[in-house]
Amino acid sequence: MTTIPTPHDHGHHEGSYLTPPKGGFFAAVIQWATTVDHKKLGVMYTVAVLSLFMVGGLAALLVRVELWEPTRVVLNEAGEAVTTGQFFQLGKTPAENYTWYNRFFTIHGAIMVFLVIVPGVPATLGNFLLPLMLGAKDVAFPRLNLLSWYIYCTGALFAILSLINTGVDTGWTFYAPYSSSHAANTYNNVVLMTTAAFILGFSSILTGLNFIVTIHKLRCPGMGWFDMPLFVWAMYATSIIQVLATPVIGITLLLLIFERIFHVGIFDPAMGGDPVLFQHFFWFYSHPVVYVMILPGMGIASEMIAVHARKPIFGYRAIAFASLGIAGVGFLVWGHHMFTAMGELASTIFSALTFFVAIPTAVKVFNWIATLYKGSIAFNTPMLYALTFLFLFSIGGLTGLPLATLATDMHLHDSYFVVAHFHYVMMGGTIIAFIGGLHHWWPKITGKMYTEWVGMTGCIMVFIGFNVTFFTQFFLGTQGMPRRYASYIDEFQTLHQISTVGSMILGAGMFVQLGNFLHSIVAGKKAPPNPWGGLSLEWYADSPPSEHNFHHEPILTHGPYDYEDVYPPHCDPADFPLPEPLPAGAKHH
Repeated sequence: MTTIPTPHDHGHHEGSYLTPPKGGFFAAVIQWATTVDHKKLGVMYTVAVLSLFMVGGLAALLVRVELWEPTRVVLNEAGEAVTTGQFFQLGKTPAENYTWYNRFFTIHGAIMVFLVIVPGVPATLGNFLLPLMLGAKDVAFPRLNLLSWYIYCTGALFAILSLINTGVDTGWTFYAPYSSSHAANTYNNVVLMTTAAFILGFSSILTGLNFIVTIHKLRCPGMGWFDMPLFVWAMYATSIIQVLATPVIGITLLLLIFERIFHVGIFDPAMGGDPVLFQHFFWFYSHPVVYVMILPGMGIASEMIAVHARKPIFGYRAIAFASLGIAGVGFLVWGHHMFTAMGELASTIFSALTFFVAIPTAVKVFNWIATLYKGSIAFNTPMLYALTFLFLFSIGGLTGLPLATLATDMHLHDSYFVVAHFHYVMMGGTIIAFIGGLHHWWPKITGKMYTEWVGMTGCIMVFIGFNVTFFTQFFLGTQGMPRRYASYIDEFQTLHQISTVGSMILGAGMFVQLGNFLHSIVAGKKAPPNPWGGLSLEWYADSPPSEHNFHHEPILTHGPYDYEDVYPPHCDPADFPLPEPLPAGAKHH
Protein backbone atom coordinates (compact mmCIF):
# COMPACT_ATOMS: atom_id res chain seq x y z
CA MET A 1 0.00 0.00 0.00
CA THR A 2 2.74 2.42 0.10
CA THR A 3 4.98 4.80 -1.53
CA ILE A 4 5.34 8.30 -2.64
CA PRO A 5 6.82 9.08 -6.00
CA THR A 6 10.36 9.43 -4.65
CA PRO A 7 11.28 7.73 -1.40
CA HIS A 8 13.70 10.42 -0.19
CA ASP A 9 11.52 13.39 -0.94
CA HIS A 10 12.47 15.43 2.08
CA GLY A 11 14.08 18.38 0.37
CA HIS A 12 10.97 20.58 0.27
CA HIS A 13 11.17 21.89 3.81
CA GLU A 14 7.97 23.89 4.26
CA GLY A 15 8.18 23.26 8.02
CA SER A 16 6.39 20.61 10.03
CA TYR A 17 2.91 20.89 11.52
CA LEU A 18 4.67 21.69 14.85
CA THR A 19 6.53 24.73 13.46
CA PRO A 20 5.37 27.70 15.59
CA PRO A 21 3.79 30.63 13.70
CA LYS A 22 5.23 34.13 13.60
CA GLY A 23 3.77 36.32 16.30
CA GLY A 24 4.80 34.53 19.47
CA PHE A 25 2.84 32.67 22.12
CA PHE A 26 -0.63 34.17 21.54
CA ALA A 27 -0.45 33.58 17.80
CA ALA A 28 0.43 29.92 18.53
CA VAL A 29 -2.51 29.58 20.96
CA ILE A 30 -4.92 31.02 18.40
CA GLN A 31 -3.47 28.82 15.64
CA TRP A 32 -3.93 25.63 17.71
CA ALA A 33 -7.37 26.69 19.01
CA THR A 34 -8.72 27.25 15.49
CA THR A 35 -6.79 24.56 13.60
CA VAL A 36 -8.49 22.10 11.27
CA ASP A 37 -5.27 20.08 10.85
CA HIS A 38 -6.03 16.49 11.86
CA LYS A 39 -2.51 16.11 13.31
CA LYS A 40 -2.83 19.04 15.70
CA LEU A 41 -6.29 17.89 16.75
CA GLY A 42 -4.88 14.40 17.36
CA VAL A 43 -2.13 15.89 19.56
CA MET A 44 -4.63 18.02 21.53
CA TYR A 45 -6.86 14.99 22.08
CA THR A 46 -3.80 13.01 23.23
CA VAL A 47 -2.88 15.62 25.84
CA ALA A 48 -6.50 15.79 27.09
CA VAL A 49 -6.99 12.01 27.18
CA LEU A 50 -3.69 11.38 28.99
CA SER A 51 -4.46 14.14 31.53
CA LEU A 52 -7.89 12.68 32.27
CA PHE A 53 -6.34 9.20 32.36
CA MET A 54 -4.11 10.44 35.18
CA VAL A 55 -7.14 11.76 37.12
CA GLY A 56 -9.04 8.49 36.63
CA GLY A 57 -5.96 6.48 37.57
CA LEU A 58 -5.40 8.43 40.79
CA ALA A 59 -9.06 7.84 41.73
CA ALA A 60 -8.48 4.11 41.20
CA LEU A 61 -5.41 4.20 43.45
CA LEU A 62 -7.49 5.89 46.17
CA VAL A 63 -10.08 3.12 45.88
CA ARG A 64 -7.37 0.45 46.18
CA VAL A 65 -5.76 2.16 49.19
CA GLU A 66 -9.20 2.42 50.82
CA LEU A 67 -9.60 -1.37 50.41
CA TRP A 68 -6.32 -2.09 52.23
CA GLU A 69 -8.47 -2.71 55.27
CA PRO A 70 -12.19 -3.48 55.43
CA THR A 71 -14.45 -0.66 56.56
CA ARG A 72 -16.01 -1.51 59.90
CA VAL A 73 -19.07 0.00 61.52
CA VAL A 74 -18.84 -0.28 65.33
CA LEU A 75 -20.50 1.31 68.35
CA ASN A 76 -18.47 3.67 70.52
CA GLU A 77 -18.88 4.09 74.28
CA ALA A 78 -21.83 6.42 73.76
CA GLY A 79 -23.55 3.81 71.62
CA GLU A 80 -23.04 5.81 68.40
CA ALA A 81 -22.13 4.09 65.12
CA VAL A 82 -18.63 4.98 63.88
CA THR A 83 -16.35 3.61 61.16
CA THR A 84 -12.94 2.08 61.66
CA GLY A 85 -10.30 0.56 59.44
CA GLN A 86 -10.44 3.25 56.76
CA PHE A 87 -7.54 5.22 55.41
CA PHE A 88 -9.74 8.15 54.48
CA GLN A 89 -12.18 9.19 57.18
CA LEU A 90 -13.92 11.55 54.81
CA GLY A 91 -17.31 11.52 56.52
CA LYS A 92 -18.46 11.65 60.11
CA THR A 93 -20.96 8.80 59.81
CA PRO A 94 -20.72 5.33 58.22
CA ALA A 95 -23.20 6.35 55.52
CA GLU A 96 -21.06 9.37 54.59
CA ASN A 97 -17.92 7.24 54.37
CA TYR A 98 -19.61 4.72 52.09
CA THR A 99 -20.86 7.57 49.91
CA TRP A 100 -17.33 8.96 49.57
CA TYR A 101 -16.02 5.53 48.59
CA ASN A 102 -18.79 5.22 45.99
CA ARG A 103 -17.91 8.66 44.63
CA PHE A 104 -14.28 7.69 44.12
CA PHE A 105 -15.02 4.56 42.13
CA THR A 106 -17.67 6.44 40.11
CA ILE A 107 -15.11 9.13 39.27
CA HIS A 108 -12.71 6.39 38.20
CA GLY A 109 -15.26 4.51 36.09
CA ALA A 110 -16.98 7.47 34.45
CA ILE A 111 -13.73 9.22 33.48
CA MET A 112 -12.04 6.06 32.24
CA VAL A 113 -15.01 4.89 30.15
CA PHE A 114 -16.53 8.08 28.73
CA LEU A 115 -13.50 10.38 28.61
CA VAL A 116 -10.51 8.05 28.13
CA ILE A 117 -11.12 4.59 26.66
CA VAL A 118 -14.07 5.27 24.32
CA PRO A 119 -12.60 8.36 22.62
CA GLY A 120 -8.98 7.36 23.39
CA VAL A 121 -7.57 5.66 20.31
CA PRO A 122 -9.93 7.00 17.58
CA ALA A 123 -9.61 10.63 18.67
CA THR A 124 -5.85 10.55 19.28
CA LEU A 125 -3.95 8.09 17.06
CA GLY A 126 -6.96 7.69 14.76
CA ASN A 127 -7.13 11.39 14.04
CA PHE A 128 -3.39 11.70 13.58
CA LEU A 129 -2.79 8.59 11.46
CA LEU A 130 -5.89 7.88 9.40
CA PRO A 131 -5.33 10.51 6.66
CA LEU A 132 -1.59 9.75 6.63
CA MET A 133 -2.23 6.01 6.18
CA LEU A 134 -4.67 6.72 3.34
CA GLY A 135 -2.32 9.19 1.62
CA ALA A 136 -4.79 12.05 2.19
CA LYS A 137 -4.15 15.67 3.21
CA ASP A 138 -6.76 15.63 5.98
CA VAL A 139 -10.02 14.00 7.04
CA ALA A 140 -13.08 14.45 4.82
CA PHE A 141 -14.64 17.16 7.04
CA PRO A 142 -11.86 19.11 8.79
CA ARG A 143 -14.19 21.70 10.36
CA LEU A 144 -16.42 18.95 11.70
CA ASN A 145 -13.30 17.45 13.25
CA LEU A 146 -12.63 20.74 15.07
CA LEU A 147 -16.28 20.81 16.22
CA SER A 148 -15.87 17.25 17.60
CA TRP A 149 -12.91 18.48 19.66
CA TYR A 150 -14.87 21.35 21.19
CA ILE A 151 -17.83 19.06 21.90
CA TYR A 152 -15.41 16.70 23.69
CA CYS A 153 -14.03 19.62 25.73
CA THR A 154 -17.57 20.73 26.65
CA GLY A 155 -18.49 17.21 27.80
CA ALA A 156 -15.28 16.99 29.83
CA LEU A 157 -16.07 20.36 31.43
CA PHE A 158 -19.51 19.14 32.57
CA ALA A 159 -17.92 15.98 34.04
CA ILE A 160 -15.28 18.02 35.88
CA LEU A 161 -17.96 20.41 37.25
CA SER A 162 -19.81 17.39 38.64
CA LEU A 163 -16.59 16.10 40.25
CA ILE A 164 -15.72 19.48 41.79
CA ASN A 165 -19.23 19.63 43.22
CA THR A 166 -18.49 16.39 45.26
CA GLY A 167 -19.28 14.01 42.40
CA VAL A 168 -21.87 11.23 42.09
CA ASP A 169 -22.08 7.86 43.78
CA THR A 170 -24.09 5.90 41.21
CA GLY A 171 -21.23 4.00 39.56
CA TRP A 172 -20.42 4.67 35.91
CA THR A 173 -23.54 2.78 34.77
CA PHE A 174 -25.97 5.31 36.36
CA TYR A 175 -28.44 2.49 37.15
CA ALA A 176 -32.02 3.61 37.77
CA PRO A 177 -33.88 4.05 40.05
CA TYR A 178 -30.88 4.87 42.29
CA SER A 179 -29.59 7.54 39.89
CA SER A 180 -33.02 9.05 39.24
CA SER A 181 -34.33 9.37 42.78
CA HIS A 182 -31.82 8.60 45.55
CA ALA A 183 -31.08 11.47 47.95
CA ALA A 184 -27.32 10.86 48.17
CA ASN A 185 -26.95 11.81 44.51
CA THR A 186 -27.11 15.55 44.95
CA TYR A 187 -29.66 16.80 42.47
CA ASN A 188 -27.37 18.74 40.14
CA ASN A 189 -24.49 16.28 40.08
CA VAL A 190 -26.25 13.35 38.42
CA VAL A 191 -27.72 15.71 35.84
CA LEU A 192 -24.27 17.24 35.23
CA MET A 193 -22.53 13.86 34.87
CA THR A 194 -25.19 12.31 32.62
CA THR A 195 -25.27 15.50 30.53
CA ALA A 196 -21.50 15.16 30.16
CA ALA A 197 -21.88 11.61 28.81
CA PHE A 198 -24.72 12.81 26.53
CA ILE A 199 -22.55 15.60 25.07
CA LEU A 200 -19.54 13.31 24.63
CA GLY A 201 -21.73 11.02 22.52
CA PHE A 202 -22.03 13.72 19.84
CA SER A 203 -18.23 13.94 19.63
CA SER A 204 -18.12 10.15 19.09
CA ILE A 205 -20.80 10.21 16.38
CA LEU A 206 -19.19 13.07 14.43
CA THR A 207 -15.72 11.51 14.62
CA GLY A 208 -17.08 8.15 13.42
CA LEU A 209 -18.98 9.79 10.55
CA ASN A 210 -15.87 11.71 9.52
CA PHE A 211 -13.72 8.58 9.49
CA ILE A 212 -16.22 6.53 7.46
CA VAL A 213 -16.39 9.17 4.71
CA THR A 214 -12.60 9.67 4.80
CA ILE A 215 -11.96 5.94 4.31
CA HIS A 216 -14.51 5.69 1.49
CA LYS A 217 -13.54 8.83 -0.41
CA LEU A 218 -9.95 9.90 0.29
CA ARG A 219 -7.80 6.81 -0.35
CA CYS A 220 -4.82 7.68 -2.53
CA PRO A 221 -4.55 6.49 -6.18
CA GLY A 222 -4.01 2.75 -6.39
CA MET A 223 -5.33 1.95 -2.89
CA GLY A 224 -8.16 -0.57 -2.92
CA TRP A 225 -10.00 -1.79 0.19
CA PHE A 226 -7.54 -4.64 0.66
CA ASP A 227 -4.51 -2.37 0.35
CA MET A 228 -5.39 -0.48 3.54
CA PRO A 229 -3.46 -1.09 6.77
CA LEU A 230 -5.39 -3.14 9.33
CA PHE A 231 -5.44 -0.15 11.68
CA VAL A 232 -7.67 1.57 9.10
CA TRP A 233 -9.96 -1.47 8.97
CA ALA A 234 -10.22 -1.39 12.77
CA MET A 235 -11.08 2.34 12.71
CA TYR A 236 -13.71 1.66 10.04
CA ALA A 237 -15.46 -1.03 12.12
CA THR A 238 -15.20 1.20 15.21
CA SER A 239 -16.74 4.16 13.39
CA ILE A 240 -19.74 2.09 12.27
CA ILE A 241 -20.45 1.14 15.89
CA GLN A 242 -20.01 4.76 17.06
CA VAL A 243 -22.53 6.07 14.53
CA LEU A 244 -25.14 3.33 15.12
CA ALA A 245 -24.91 2.68 18.88
CA THR A 246 -24.17 6.07 20.43
CA PRO A 247 -27.63 7.63 19.78
CA VAL A 248 -29.15 4.93 22.03
CA ILE A 249 -27.16 5.99 25.10
CA GLY A 250 -27.91 9.62 24.28
CA ILE A 251 -31.67 9.00 24.33
CA THR A 252 -31.39 6.83 27.46
CA LEU A 253 -29.49 9.48 29.44
CA LEU A 254 -31.91 12.15 28.21
CA LEU A 255 -34.82 10.06 29.55
CA LEU A 256 -32.97 9.64 32.86
CA ILE A 257 -32.45 13.41 33.15
CA PHE A 258 -36.10 13.96 32.19
CA GLU A 259 -37.24 11.53 34.90
CA ARG A 260 -35.01 13.15 37.52
CA ILE A 261 -36.09 16.72 36.79
CA PHE A 262 -39.79 16.26 35.96
CA HIS A 263 -40.49 13.09 38.02
CA VAL A 264 -42.05 11.25 35.10
CA GLY A 265 -42.12 7.47 35.61
CA ILE A 266 -39.84 5.94 32.97
CA PHE A 267 -37.34 3.82 34.92
CA ASP A 268 -38.35 4.33 38.58
CA PRO A 269 -40.87 1.66 39.71
CA ALA A 270 -42.15 4.00 42.46
CA MET A 271 -43.53 6.18 39.64
CA GLY A 272 -44.65 3.29 37.44
CA GLY A 273 -41.37 2.92 35.52
CA ASP A 274 -39.25 -0.14 34.73
CA PRO A 275 -35.61 -0.26 35.92
CA VAL A 276 -34.86 -3.29 33.71
CA LEU A 277 -35.79 -1.15 30.69
CA PHE A 278 -32.91 1.18 31.63
CA GLN A 279 -30.55 -1.80 31.71
CA HIS A 280 -31.67 -2.91 28.23
CA PHE A 281 -31.19 0.60 26.80
CA PHE A 282 -27.89 1.13 28.60
CA TRP A 283 -26.30 -2.18 27.61
CA PHE A 284 -27.61 -2.05 24.04
CA TYR A 285 -25.15 0.84 23.71
CA SER A 286 -22.57 -0.14 26.27
CA HIS A 287 -21.84 -3.60 24.98
CA PRO A 288 -21.14 -2.52 21.39
CA VAL A 289 -19.07 0.30 22.89
CA VAL A 290 -16.82 -2.33 24.47
CA TYR A 291 -15.79 -3.04 20.87
CA VAL A 292 -15.38 0.70 20.21
CA MET A 293 -12.81 0.41 22.99
CA ILE A 294 -11.06 -2.81 21.93
CA LEU A 295 -11.17 -2.78 18.09
CA PRO A 296 -8.79 0.21 17.77
CA GLY A 297 -6.43 -1.57 20.19
CA MET A 298 -6.53 -4.64 17.94
CA GLY A 299 -5.71 -2.41 14.95
CA ILE A 300 -2.67 -1.02 16.77
CA ALA A 301 -1.56 -4.55 17.69
CA SER A 302 -1.75 -5.63 14.03
CA GLU A 303 0.53 -2.76 12.99
CA MET A 304 3.04 -3.22 15.81
CA ILE A 305 3.32 -6.98 15.34
CA ALA A 306 3.75 -6.81 11.55
CA VAL A 307 6.27 -3.95 11.58
CA HIS A 308 8.41 -5.19 14.46
CA ALA A 309 8.36 -8.83 13.33
CA ARG A 310 9.24 -7.61 9.78
CA LYS A 311 6.83 -10.12 8.31
CA PRO A 312 3.64 -9.96 6.23
CA ILE A 313 0.61 -10.13 8.49
CA PHE A 314 -0.81 -13.65 8.49
CA GLY A 315 -4.41 -13.80 7.18
CA TYR A 316 -4.81 -10.13 6.24
CA ARG A 317 -8.38 -10.53 4.93
CA ALA A 318 -9.40 -12.74 7.84
CA ILE A 319 -8.32 -10.05 10.33
CA ALA A 320 -10.04 -7.31 8.28
CA PHE A 321 -13.33 -9.21 8.11
CA ALA A 322 -13.00 -10.23 11.77
CA SER A 323 -13.11 -6.50 12.67
CA LEU A 324 -16.42 -6.15 10.85
CA GLY A 325 -17.67 -9.45 12.32
CA ILE A 326 -16.94 -8.29 15.87
CA ALA A 327 -18.75 -5.02 15.15
CA GLY A 328 -21.79 -6.92 13.84
CA VAL A 329 -22.08 -9.56 16.57
CA GLY A 330 -21.40 -6.90 19.23
CA PHE A 331 -24.92 -5.50 18.69
CA LEU A 332 -26.58 -8.82 19.53
CA VAL A 333 -25.12 -9.73 22.92
CA TRP A 334 -26.01 -6.89 25.33
CA GLY A 335 -28.23 -9.21 27.38
CA HIS A 336 -25.28 -11.10 28.86
CA HIS A 337 -24.93 -8.23 31.35
CA MET A 338 -28.44 -9.03 32.58
CA PHE A 339 -28.64 -12.79 33.09
CA THR A 340 -29.79 -12.28 36.68
CA ALA A 341 -32.54 -9.87 35.55
CA MET A 342 -33.99 -11.87 32.62
CA GLY A 343 -35.95 -15.09 32.07
CA GLU A 344 -34.39 -18.43 31.11
CA LEU A 345 -35.20 -18.29 27.37
CA ALA A 346 -33.79 -14.80 26.78
CA SER A 347 -30.72 -15.62 28.89
CA THR A 348 -30.08 -18.83 26.92
CA ILE A 349 -30.29 -17.00 23.57
CA PHE A 350 -27.96 -14.24 24.72
CA SER A 351 -25.54 -16.78 26.17
CA ALA A 352 -25.35 -18.64 22.85
CA LEU A 353 -24.86 -15.40 20.88
CA THR A 354 -22.11 -14.27 23.26
CA PHE A 355 -19.97 -17.28 22.39
CA PHE A 356 -20.03 -16.20 18.73
CA VAL A 357 -17.95 -13.10 19.58
CA ALA A 358 -15.12 -15.43 20.58
CA ILE A 359 -14.76 -16.68 16.98
CA PRO A 360 -13.64 -13.48 15.15
CA THR A 361 -11.65 -12.49 18.24
CA ALA A 362 -9.79 -15.81 18.28
CA VAL A 363 -9.14 -15.49 14.52
CA LYS A 364 -7.22 -12.30 15.24
CA VAL A 365 -5.24 -13.72 18.16
CA PHE A 366 -4.17 -16.83 16.22
CA ASN A 367 -3.24 -14.73 13.19
CA TRP A 368 -1.07 -12.43 15.32
CA ILE A 369 0.72 -15.44 16.80
CA ALA A 370 1.19 -16.90 13.31
CA THR A 371 2.64 -13.57 12.16
CA LEU A 372 5.21 -13.69 14.98
CA TYR A 373 6.19 -17.27 14.05
CA LYS A 374 9.61 -17.21 12.34
CA GLY A 375 9.48 -13.42 12.11
CA SER A 376 12.58 -11.22 12.26
CA ILE A 377 11.47 -9.88 15.64
CA ALA A 378 12.91 -6.60 16.91
CA PHE A 379 12.78 -6.78 20.69
CA ASN A 380 11.97 -3.15 21.45
CA THR A 381 9.37 -1.20 23.45
CA PRO A 382 6.52 -1.36 20.88
CA MET A 383 7.03 -5.12 20.42
CA LEU A 384 7.13 -5.60 24.20
CA TYR A 385 3.79 -3.81 24.40
CA ALA A 386 2.41 -5.94 21.55
CA LEU A 387 3.38 -9.13 23.42
CA THR A 388 1.94 -7.71 26.66
CA PHE A 389 -1.28 -6.94 24.80
CA LEU A 390 -1.46 -10.48 23.40
CA PHE A 391 -0.98 -12.06 26.83
CA LEU A 392 -3.33 -9.82 28.81
CA PHE A 393 -6.06 -9.63 26.17
CA SER A 394 -6.07 -13.42 25.82
CA ILE A 395 -6.66 -13.78 29.57
CA GLY A 396 -9.42 -11.19 29.32
CA GLY A 397 -11.08 -13.04 26.45
CA LEU A 398 -10.84 -16.48 28.02
CA THR A 399 -12.25 -15.30 31.36
CA GLY A 400 -15.26 -13.96 29.46
CA LEU A 401 -16.35 -17.54 28.73
CA PRO A 402 -17.40 -18.41 32.31
CA LEU A 403 -19.34 -15.11 32.37
CA ALA A 404 -21.15 -16.07 29.15
CA THR A 405 -22.09 -19.44 30.66
CA LEU A 406 -25.36 -19.18 32.59
CA ALA A 407 -24.49 -21.61 35.40
CA THR A 408 -21.17 -19.99 36.30
CA ASP A 409 -22.37 -16.42 35.71
CA MET A 410 -25.01 -16.81 38.43
CA HIS A 411 -22.15 -17.21 40.91
CA LEU A 412 -19.73 -14.73 39.35
CA HIS A 413 -22.19 -11.95 38.44
CA ASP A 414 -21.29 -8.59 40.04
CA SER A 415 -18.28 -10.11 41.78
CA TYR A 416 -14.62 -9.12 41.56
CA PHE A 417 -14.23 -11.76 38.83
CA VAL A 418 -16.14 -9.40 36.52
CA VAL A 419 -13.94 -6.47 37.61
CA ALA A 420 -10.81 -8.46 36.76
CA HIS A 421 -12.20 -9.71 33.41
CA PHE A 422 -13.26 -6.20 32.41
CA HIS A 423 -9.87 -4.70 33.26
CA TYR A 424 -7.95 -7.43 31.41
CA VAL A 425 -9.94 -6.59 28.27
CA MET A 426 -10.18 -2.82 28.62
CA MET A 427 -6.86 -1.96 30.22
CA GLY A 428 -4.86 -5.05 29.32
CA GLY A 429 -6.25 -4.69 25.80
CA THR A 430 -7.13 -1.12 24.88
CA ILE A 431 -4.90 0.93 27.19
CA ILE A 432 -1.83 -1.30 26.76
CA ALA A 433 -2.28 -1.18 22.95
CA PHE A 434 -2.77 2.61 23.12
CA ILE A 435 0.46 3.13 25.09
CA GLY A 436 2.27 0.70 22.75
CA GLY A 437 0.89 2.63 19.78
CA LEU A 438 2.14 5.89 21.28
CA HIS A 439 5.63 4.36 21.49
CA HIS A 440 5.34 2.98 17.94
CA TRP A 441 4.28 6.29 16.35
CA TRP A 442 5.94 8.68 18.83
CA PRO A 443 8.87 9.38 16.46
CA LYS A 444 6.39 10.25 13.72
CA ILE A 445 4.20 12.44 15.94
CA THR A 446 6.97 14.40 17.68
CA GLY A 447 10.02 13.92 15.47
CA LYS A 448 11.93 12.73 18.58
CA MET A 449 13.12 9.30 19.76
CA TYR A 450 12.51 8.21 23.36
CA THR A 451 15.00 6.29 25.52
CA GLU A 452 14.50 2.62 24.64
CA TRP A 453 15.59 1.00 27.90
CA VAL A 454 13.37 3.33 29.96
CA GLY A 455 10.39 2.45 27.76
CA MET A 456 11.04 -1.27 28.21
CA THR A 457 11.50 -0.86 31.98
CA GLY A 458 8.19 0.99 32.22
CA CYS A 459 6.45 -1.72 30.18
CA ILE A 460 7.79 -4.49 32.45
CA MET A 461 6.65 -2.56 35.55
CA VAL A 462 3.18 -2.08 34.04
CA PHE A 463 2.98 -5.79 33.14
CA ILE A 464 3.97 -6.97 36.63
CA GLY A 465 1.82 -4.39 38.43
CA PHE A 466 -1.20 -5.09 36.26
CA ASN A 467 -1.14 -8.85 36.81
CA VAL A 468 -0.54 -8.54 40.55
CA THR A 469 -3.49 -6.11 40.77
CA PHE A 470 -6.08 -7.89 38.68
CA PHE A 471 -5.18 -11.59 38.60
CA THR A 472 -5.67 -11.56 42.37
CA GLN A 473 -9.20 -10.29 41.81
CA PHE A 474 -10.20 -13.47 39.94
CA PHE A 475 -9.62 -15.34 43.20
CA LEU A 476 -11.54 -12.72 45.18
CA GLY A 477 -14.47 -13.04 42.77
CA THR A 478 -14.65 -16.83 42.76
CA GLN A 479 -14.59 -16.79 46.57
CA GLY A 480 -17.59 -14.44 46.64
CA MET A 481 -16.23 -10.89 47.05
CA PRO A 482 -18.86 -8.55 45.48
CA ARG A 483 -17.77 -5.53 43.48
CA ARG A 484 -18.40 -1.93 44.63
CA TYR A 485 -18.17 -2.78 48.35
CA ALA A 486 -16.01 -0.83 50.79
CA SER A 487 -16.44 -3.49 53.46
CA TYR A 488 -15.58 -7.17 53.33
CA ILE A 489 -14.91 -10.16 55.59
CA ASP A 490 -11.43 -10.62 57.08
CA GLU A 491 -10.62 -13.63 54.88
CA PHE A 492 -10.36 -11.33 51.84
CA GLN A 493 -7.92 -8.85 53.38
CA THR A 494 -4.66 -10.49 52.21
CA LEU A 495 -5.82 -10.71 48.59
CA HIS A 496 -7.01 -7.08 48.70
CA GLN A 497 -3.64 -5.98 50.04
CA ILE A 498 -1.75 -7.87 47.29
CA SER A 499 -4.02 -6.20 44.73
CA THR A 500 -3.34 -2.77 46.22
CA VAL A 501 0.46 -3.31 46.12
CA GLY A 502 0.12 -4.29 42.46
CA SER A 503 -1.80 -1.08 41.72
CA MET A 504 1.10 0.95 43.16
CA ILE A 505 3.60 -0.84 40.89
CA LEU A 506 1.26 -0.28 37.93
CA GLY A 507 0.94 3.43 38.72
CA ALA A 508 4.72 3.79 39.08
CA GLY A 509 5.22 2.11 35.67
CA MET A 510 2.81 4.59 34.09
CA PHE A 511 4.75 7.53 35.52
CA VAL A 512 8.00 6.04 34.15
CA GLN A 513 6.42 6.04 30.66
CA LEU A 514 5.20 9.62 31.08
CA GLY A 515 8.67 10.76 32.18
CA ASN A 516 10.23 9.03 29.17
CA PHE A 517 7.89 10.83 26.77
CA LEU A 518 8.46 14.23 28.37
CA HIS A 519 12.24 13.69 28.37
CA SER A 520 12.18 12.76 24.68
CA ILE A 521 10.38 16.01 23.78
CA VAL A 522 12.99 18.07 25.63
CA ALA A 523 16.17 16.10 24.99
CA GLY A 524 15.37 13.20 22.66
CA LYS A 525 17.39 12.44 19.52
CA LYS A 526 15.91 13.56 16.21
CA ALA A 527 13.84 10.77 14.70
CA PRO A 528 14.44 9.55 11.13
CA PRO A 529 11.35 9.46 8.87
CA ASN A 530 11.07 5.67 9.19
CA PRO A 531 12.85 4.39 12.31
CA TRP A 532 11.17 0.94 12.27
CA GLY A 533 11.20 0.26 8.53
CA GLY A 534 7.41 0.31 8.22
CA LEU A 535 5.72 0.10 4.80
CA SER A 536 2.42 1.88 5.41
CA LEU A 537 2.11 5.40 4.03
CA GLU A 538 2.56 7.38 7.24
CA TRP A 539 6.24 6.36 7.32
CA TYR A 540 6.80 8.14 3.99
CA ALA A 541 5.97 11.52 5.47
CA ASP A 542 8.58 13.59 7.30
CA SER A 543 9.01 13.16 11.06
CA PRO A 544 7.11 15.18 12.20
CA PRO A 545 4.96 15.47 9.03
CA SER A 546 4.63 18.73 7.10
CA GLU A 547 1.41 20.69 7.40
CA HIS A 548 -0.13 19.00 4.34
CA ASN A 549 1.30 15.54 5.20
CA PHE A 550 3.04 14.79 1.87
CA HIS A 551 4.96 16.95 -0.60
CA HIS A 552 3.27 15.16 -3.50
CA GLU A 553 0.18 13.01 -3.69
CA PRO A 554 1.27 9.46 -2.84
CA ILE A 555 0.74 6.77 -5.45
CA LEU A 556 0.33 3.31 -4.04
CA THR A 557 2.67 0.69 -5.47
CA HIS A 558 2.89 -2.02 -2.81
CA GLY A 559 0.99 -3.35 0.15
CA PRO A 560 1.39 -2.27 3.79
CA TYR A 561 2.93 -5.61 4.80
CA ASP A 562 4.94 -6.63 1.69
CA TYR A 563 8.22 -6.88 3.61
CA GLU A 564 9.48 -9.92 1.71
CA ASP A 565 9.09 -8.09 -1.61
CA VAL A 566 10.59 -4.79 -0.48
CA TYR A 567 13.42 -5.57 1.95
CA PRO A 568 16.40 -7.89 1.50
CA PRO A 569 16.23 -10.89 3.90
CA HIS A 570 17.34 -10.17 7.51
CA CYS A 571 18.23 -6.55 6.79
CA ASP A 572 18.50 -3.85 9.43
CA PRO A 573 15.78 -1.19 8.98
CA ALA A 574 18.41 1.48 9.63
CA ASP A 575 20.13 0.43 6.39
CA PHE A 576 16.88 0.62 4.44
CA PRO A 577 14.84 3.37 6.08
CA LEU A 578 12.67 4.13 3.02
CA PRO A 579 12.40 1.30 0.48
CA GLU A 580 12.29 2.01 -3.24
CA PRO A 581 8.86 1.64 -4.83
CA LEU A 582 7.99 -1.68 -6.40
CA PRO A 583 7.09 -1.82 -10.09
CA ALA A 584 3.63 -0.41 -10.79
CA GLY A 585 0.90 -2.94 -10.20
CA ALA A 586 2.85 -5.13 -7.74
CA LYS A 587 0.23 -4.52 -5.09
CA HIS A 588 -0.64 -6.54 -2.01
CA HIS A 589 -3.42 -9.10 -2.46
